[in-house]
Amino acid sequence: MDPVPGTPKVTKSEQEWREQLSPNEYAVLRQAATEPPWSGEYVDTKSVGVYECRACGAELFRSQTKFESHCGWPSFYDPADTDAVILRQDRSLGMVRTEVLCASCHSHLGHVFEGEGYPTPTDQRYCINSIAIRLVPEQ
Repeated sequence: MDPVPGTPKVTKSEQEWREQLSPNEYAVLRQAATEPPWSGEYVDTKSVGVYECRACGAELFRSQTKFESHCGWPSFYDPADTDAVILRQDRSLGMVRTEVLCASCHSHLGHVFEGEGYPTPTDQRYCINSIAIRLVPEQ
């Protein structure tokens, strides 16, 4: 994969990340693993709130942009802010995809797919691992 552009706002050693995150969180957020489809806690969640990065707490997505994509992962059509995520080319697994990273700590979140056919205003589907995010319910 291409190097991540820019310097993260939150920097920790890999040891610090290992101490902070569970082994499964570390595998996804720091090693770009993927949780199995339909296994994540937010796949079917309809609660109103903000989805934050599980590693650093940065605001990433809002529940208003979450939609049913039937792909097995929580899907959003737009990040909370254009600067909330970093997109980079991912050529792993013998295909070309666009990886989504937290702009604050450069943790792996998932992938974004573009094209007509997504029932969204942006024609985008951000497929995000549930284990990479945390829902903060609206009060």
